[in-house]
Amino acid sequence: MAEGGDAATVAHEAGNAVQETPKAEPEKAAAPAEPAPPAEPAEPTVRTIVLTGHGGYDKLSVQQKPQPKAGKGEVLVRVKAAGLNFSELMVRQGLHDRMTKPPVVLGMEAAGVIEELGEDVSGLEVGQNVICLAQTGMWREIVAVPATNVFIMPEEMSYEEGAAIPLSYLTAYFMLFDFGNLRPGKSLLVHIAAGGVGWAATQLAKTVDNVTIFGTASASKHDAIKENGVDHPIDYRTRDYAEEIKNISPKGVDVVLDPLGGADTSKGLQLLRPMGKIVTYGSANMVKGENRNLMKMAKTLWQSTSVSPVSLVKTNKAIAGFQLAHLTGEIELVRSAFQDILNMYKDGKIKPRIDSVWAFEQVAEAMQQMNERRNIGKVILSPEKEPTKPAEGDAAPTSPLKKKKPSLFRRLSKRASRSKDEGEKKDEVKNAKKESPIKQEEQEKADDNKATNGHVQQTPEDEKIEDEAAEKLRARLSGGDPNIEDTDKIVNDKIGAAEDKIGEVSKTVDGKVGDAEKAAEKAAEETAENVEEKLEEGKEKAEDVIQQTEEKVDEAVKEEAPTEPAAQEEKKDEAPAEEPEKIEVAVENPAETDDAKAAAADVVPDDKPVENEEKADGDASQEAN
Repeated sequence: MAEGGDAATVAHEAGNAVQETPKAEPEKAAAPAEPAPPAEPAEPTVRTIVLTGHGGYDKLSVQQKPQPKAGKGEVLVRVKAAGLNFSELMVRQGLHDRMTKPPVVLGMEAAGVIEELGEDVSGLEVGQNVICLAQTGMWREIVAVPATNVFIMPEEMSYEEGAAIPLSYLTAYFMLFDFGNLRPGKSLLVHIAAGGVGWAATQLAKTVDNVTIFGTASASKHDAIKENGVDHPIDYRTRDYAEEIKNISPKGVDVVLDPLGGADTSKGLQLLRPMGKIVTYGSANMVKGENRNLMKMAKTLWQSTSVSPVSLVKTNKAIAGFQLAHLTGEIELVRSAFQDILNMYKDGKIKPRIDSVWAFEQVAEAMQQMNERRNIGKVILSPEKEPTKPAEGDAAPTSPLKKKKPSLFRRLSKRASRSKDEGEKKDEVKNAKKESPIKQEEQEKADDNKATNGHVQQTPEDEKIEDEAAEKLRARLSGGDPNIEDTDKIVNDKIGAAEDKIGEVSKTVDGKVGDAEKAAEKAAEETAENVEEKLEEGKEKAEDVIQQTEEKVDEAVKEEAPTEPAAQEEKKDEAPAEEPEKIEVAVENPAETDDAKAAAADVVPDDKPVENEEKADGDASQEAN
């Protein structure tokens, strides 16, 4: 009973515990039952072309980046087309001063559709086709742009044309009409006349009556630039354009648009007529090949012209420099000029030419098209275009260093094969000599012929041996021969080390160039300060000398001035003093009358009349009485 009672008690307590448990645990059980908070939606991204570093085409890549948002005073635009400019090539190579350090998104112009308006934006509507301008960052699927940099596209304009107009036509507009002051009857030299700016400058110049245009371009582009308005196309690759211009216009030209720099700037300055102007807006001569060329940079800088204001005064010429990127603070000026350009488009006076349209993923090929001067007109990038396969014979752009890897490997492989082949040939010759003296003589004659001809001629046996060696090499490669793998690794390591060394040298050169520029500026400032100090000292000394000279002159004048009046006064005093004495003598000594008469007779001239003498005698007697 006791055990059963204990068991019942335990069971009863256990039942109570079971019944009490749900009362104590509802809150603990309810916690996991609560619905989980909804997951935050993933942040939207857009395809973006990013410059990851300075160098070759491989420094550009398409990445997914967070979609920008329209801030206050901004407009969100879906990009349909974006322009590619020569300045982006220079930025990629590290030759442009307006960009921040990579990674950075390039692109200064685009055309697309407004998707969203930010706060305080008026005059624009969602869904409008617009043209956009910015310092950078336009190579995205969606961009946020200040409303002041957004322009409504004409209805008849395509997205590609909208992206082709801003930079090229604004640059040409300011150079021709503001700096160049182009007027009827003037002449103009346009370099790279088939490029974006050259094409725009030709069309804008033709809106002025009777303007003669000289344009440089390769011979294959002459028909195109002539149709665009160039009067005298010149093949700069086979002709000296300066001589060609002088043959046609001996006095030269009135305006030169110079995107080249270096020696061509000096050449253009010499081509100017009196009252002529050269406007420089680039340094294309620095860009040679895919990567930055330090020797080309140094040569261009060395050949750059150095002109003093005095020489400009003597020749009546002017030099100007222009870059649209540095006009960011002049919004009204830019908007006014761009509105003029859009009006010209509506009137049919201008029309951009589209050279080619490339997908974002083919930005390297697009840059190569421009870098190799193969374009006629504007090169455009499109985020909506599908990448196309390269045509036969067209290879994708690659770094020069990458091109050397297989060639170096092939050289090493050929060297190994050649050594083995030579060894096998020697063995065959030895065996042949052992087999027969006749064969030995034939071999010696063959060797003599080879030596006489100056080169080794391949025999069918040689070709067979080479084929066998090539087959063995392929087998080694396919089988993963460790010797080959080690050689490849060594080559790659050496190439990588060479690339690092080039980068270090480039940084060192850049640093030294910067230090030299700073030192030159400092020296120029110190020289200017010394010159100003010398001028002030010279001015003070000159003033002192002038003051001393004036004082000496005043003293000399004062010393000499009273001399003559004093002498005159003394003479005046002496003259009347003698007369009274004579009178007194005449009165006090009447006895000397006879002597006075005699003296008076001596004073009277001989040619006096006699009656005067008698009258004088009478007067003397009367005085005596």
